[in-house]
Order: sequence, then structure tokens, then C-alpha cells
Amino acid sequence: MYKLLLVEDEEDVRDGLIEEIDWKSHGFQVVDTAENGREAAELFEKYIPDVVVTDIQMPFMNGLELAGWIREHYPTTKIIILTGFDEFEYAQKAIKLQIDEYVLKPFSSHELIEVALKVKRQMDAEASEKENVHVLMEHYRKSIPVLRELFLSQLVSRRMMNEEIYEKGSSYGVDLEGQSFMASVMRIDYVHNHLETQGIKGPQTPAGSLKYSEDRYLQLFAVLNIADEICERLGDFKVFIHLEDCVLLSTLPERDAGAAAQKTLTVLEEIRLNVFKYLKLTLTCGAGTVCIHPGEIHLSYQKAMQALDYRLILGNDRVIWIEDVESQPYESLSFDDLKEQSLIRCMKVGTPEELDVILGTLLSGMHVAQLSVQDCQVYLMEILACIMKVAKEFSVELEDLFGAGAYPFAEIYKYNNMQEVRQWMGSACVKLMSSIAQGRQTGYNQLVENAKEYIRLNYQDSDISINKVCKHLHISTGYFSSIFKKEVKMTFVNYLMHIRMEAAKESLRSTDLKTFEIAEAIGFSDPNYFSFCFRKKFGISPKEYRNGAGGA
Repeated sequence: MYKLLLVEDEEDVRDGLIEEIDWKSHGFQVVDTAENGREAAELFEKYIPDVVVTDIQMPFMNGLELAGWIREHYPTTKIIILTGFDEFEYAQKAIKLQIDEYVLKPFSSHELIEVALKVKRQMDAEASEKENVHVLMEHYRKSIPVLRELFLSQLVSRRMMNEEIYEKGSSYGVDLEGQSFMASVMRIDYVHNHLETQGIKGPQTPAGSLKYSEDRYLQLFAVLNIADEICERLGDFKVFIHLEDCVLLSTLPERDAGAAAQKTLTVLEEIRLNVFKYLKLTLTCGAGTVCIHPGEIHLSYQKAMQALDYRLILGNDRVIWIEDVESQPYESLSFDDLKEQSLIRCMKVGTPEELDVILGTLLSGMHVAQLSVQDCQVYLMEILACIMKVAKEFSVELEDLFGAGAYPFAEIYKYNNMQEVRQWMGSACVKLMSSIAQGRQTGYNQLVENAKEYIRLNYQDSDISINKVCKHLHISTGYFSSIFKKEVKMTFVNYLMHIRMEAAKESLRSTDLKTFEIAEAIGFSDPNYFSFCFRKKFGISPKEYRNGAGGA
């Protein structure tokens, strides 16, 4: 079922198109309608429609302006233009906007649905081409040479000298000329997408459908195929399979780390949306830090993997940038890196049950009979140092974990056996995990409050946008949108409109300002659009509200 948004300023035409056409039987779901292009653009964040049917002549933002906006922000959405004969020459300008189809007025319901079905067949063909298992198998056999894949995997797996990197890159046709580099990991959310993992079998499993394939590597290659198409179109990005994930390597001309990161996050979001659109699979993407030398790419990859761990807190099907979720990196400790990373990850994003397993593994691995007492004590102190390091990173006081006046390194000598030590360490770790979780939630709340305060102080600015707010807060738009919507229960656009409408009501009640003056004062450059939005929200015009309020 494809999502369709209908944009038409005449109410009777809108209602007629909905009532006279059985859209559902033809494979479409009319998710909403809009009276003008600007209202349609505001609905995109909520629905991300597959098809938009729009008139040309509309107030505030006409159909061609809307089409240009869609092509810039949602390039895969199909656009059908409704145009009169006298507008056709004007509509031909839309060729530059890559309009998919036209319907010439006056038209019948049959004519419109025929055009819609033509677009549907095109989308079906695009989806089939991307999903067809046999095509993917053939494409896979002819894919990137093994040496190139091995080289790219080495880039993210270990430290390599810059000279070696450039030499091998030149040999394998991998261009690594850039001012900044960044590694990101894209992981399929198998548990959420594969019915078999839930013990459910689809009543009508489509033959050859990739979504129901039990070959996870084939699914991974399908994601690679979509990501590779996007990277080829944009340039500056390379995608490859490493272990059981897709890795995005950014080789960017931007020297500014913030600009480079935002460019990468935008590409990851586009890949995520397209994978869901064509494969019905969801991706969680972890984005690492920006580095200035290709020899540091493996460090960025490590940070990307750490960002991916935060899906346990933030949820799947999203892009997570390590700079958004961790303010400071920690330094490696002296005991085994794998054990250290496992414990640190658990304290940051794990559960008490996970912690119990990890501590059991760490402590049961100590063959006391083969170690001196001093060796055992040093090992336990290294684990304690790891716990204390994380506590320091999140500004948690040690006395909150170990009790007032306690000195953790001395406490080790008080216990008679490993079971007592395990219980003591476990108790401290659980308290630390709780403090981190509470601090993270406080951080979310503070972030949202800061955003709200900025909006309240700047809603009069007609150019205020989510990008301006994120720039002020020094965070990425994807991370902000997710947190803001979760905490406020509405999107940024809807919240901004709410604040402006409340300010308008107050001005109408308490001042003699004219409607156009109020519109300008609350950030509307077009007073007619202000009146339209006010009526849309409250059901009456500003003038009627003022008269009603005054009478009250």
C-alpha cells in the first residue's frame, strides 16, 4: 500500500477525489489532504508519502514550488501535477523538477486513477528491481573485487600508515583524497524485521520476497546495493560490508568537523529511509567521530560501534552519532580491551541482568589457584579503576557508589571470597548505571527545555527553523528531532505553530494591533497564511476570535 498525499485548495474537489475513487482497492492509502503547498510541506515529516497529487494554482505555496521543495528534501517521492489547459505551458517548466505525471483539467476520476496506477507500476518495478532475490544474487557475484573489500575492512579494523593507505587505495581504485574522514556502521534490525524471530509465519509469504528471506547476508547485500546507489550519486562516500554490517566511509572535502559530520548524518538518514521504503527493513546507524588522517579511520569506526550500542536506550531504526550521546571519550585501561569494553558498554547502556553475566564472566575467569594473591588484587583493582573511570566521566561521586568515607582500593582487602567481591562490585555498578540513566534523562529534559526557551524567545523570527535551533544547541537535527518528539509529544513544526498561535490569541485579546501586524509580530511573513493557520487550528478567523474574546 503506497501512501498518497492530496493537495488541492478547493474543498469540493478534494472531497470528490476522495469519495469517487476507491484508492485502497488500487493500492493507495490517502494519508491526509492539504489546502496549499505550505501545509503539505509541513505534513511531510509526519507521513513521508510515496506519492503527492497536487494542483498548481494554490495560495501561499503553489504546486510547482511544492514540487521543487519535495525534490530537494524527498527526491524519491513521486509527483502528479493537476493542471488546466491554459496552465499547461506554465506547467511544462516542471520538467526541470522531474515531475512524474500530469493530469489535464477537466479530468475524470478514471483518468486520474489511470495516471496514479501508471506511477504505481513504476514504483512496483523500482521496488522489485531492488528486492528481487535472483537479481541480487547475480549482482552479488559480479560485485566489488575481494581485494578492494579486504582493503576497506583493514581501514576500519587496524591502524595503517598513511603511505600504505594511499598506495593500496590507488591500486584498488579507492579514492581517499579528502580533508576529513568518518566511519559509520549500518546494522539491520533483524529482530524487528524477521517474522521467524518472533515465532510468526506470514499467512501469505511472497515467493522470492527479500523481506522473508532467511539469508541474512542476502538482506545485507540488498542494503549495500541501495546504499551504493546513493553514494555513487552523491560522491565523497563509499559503502562496503565488514563482518555482518554495512560500513559507510566518508571522504569529505570539508575541513570543518561539524560540517563533515552533518553531511554524513544526512546521507545515513537518506539510506535508512530508502532501505525501509524499498526493502521494508529497518536500519540502526552508528556514526563515529571525524578525523583528519585516513590512518585514524579505525578510531572513528570504534566510536561508530560504541554509538550503535546506544540503540538499547534510544531504540532501533534511527541514526545515532557518538558526539550526541557521549560528551567525552574514555581512555583505555590496562586489563584486556575486550573485557574492558564489555564492562563499560554495560554500565552505560546495559541492564542489571547483563551486568551480572559480565561480572560473572570477569571473575569466574580468574583461576585463583594459578595466580598469586597480588595478581588477583591487581586484576580486581583494574576492574575497579574501570568502574571509577566511568563514574568520573558521568560526574558520579564515589561515595554514592561505595558509601561515605570508603576507599574502593582498600575495600578489596576486606572480603574473604570472590562471591562477596562480586556482590560488592555488582552493587556499585548497579548504582552507577542508575545514576547514568537518570543523568541521561535529565540531559534529555534540559535539551528540550533549552530548545523550548529558544523557540519562545525567537518564534517572532520568520526564518526560525529546526536547523537554527540545532545550531544554537550544537547538536544534529536527527538526534534533536527524535528526543524533542519523544519528550514533547509533538514535532518541532507543530510546537512552533502552537507557540505562535498562543501568542496570536494573547495579542488579539490584549492589544488593538491589526491582524497583519500580529502576523508579522509572531513570525508570519504572509498575513493571509497566518489567517489560514489560525482558522485551521481554532475553527474561526482572528477577527471572529477577537470579537468573541472582547464580548466575553
